[in-house]
Amino acid sequence: MNKINTILFKAALGAATVLSIGSVALAQTPTAPAPAATNKLDSEARGFLSEAAESGHLEIAGSKLALQKSQNSQVKAFAQKMVDDHAKVGQKLDALAKSKGFEPPTEPSLVQKAKLKALDLRDDSFDKAYADEIGVAAHEDAVKLFEKASKDVKDPDVKQFATETLPSLNQHLQEAKALQQSVAAKAK
Repeated sequence: MNKINTILFKAALGAATVLSIGSVALAQTPTAPAPAATNKLDSEARGFLSEAAESGHLEIAGSKLALQKSQNSQVKAFAQKMVDDHAKVGQKLDALAKSKGFEPPTEPSLVQKAKLKALDLRDDSFDKAYADEIGVAAHEDAVKLFEKASKDVKDPDVKQFATETLPSLNQHLQEAKALQQSVAAKAK
């Protein structure tokens, strides 16, 4: 990483820290009790749905960045597919969660937002960073998350959602690895 990217990366992490401090303050603000319907899901199912929603929002936001910043047609085609596919999965996740009385996150986590900010600061190395971080790494994390849920979550509807979504995530991961190799070859 060159000196400018290092400075920009540190600035992005600093901004994320400031945002997280504000979120902690907000999280400590008293709120109305959660509706009784939330009790339909155990903490493991709620945790999975939260992480899955954040993961999807990360991939959509990162892919929208790629559509704006990349000049590589392969990167743009992959990014558009990720936006489209993850939006559809996100709608299914939202409907499932709401049917269980649970409101999933509507954006990436704070750590994921910092990663997106750092990705946005990339210039010539954007395509490689996108393929590495959003294409491959994010999908590896998602596959692990959905595999675990498909085995461990007790709620049958949530388990079915994880099981049915897993094949497309594995397909995305394979496509991301191919994109990663293609982008790396062009960077040489």
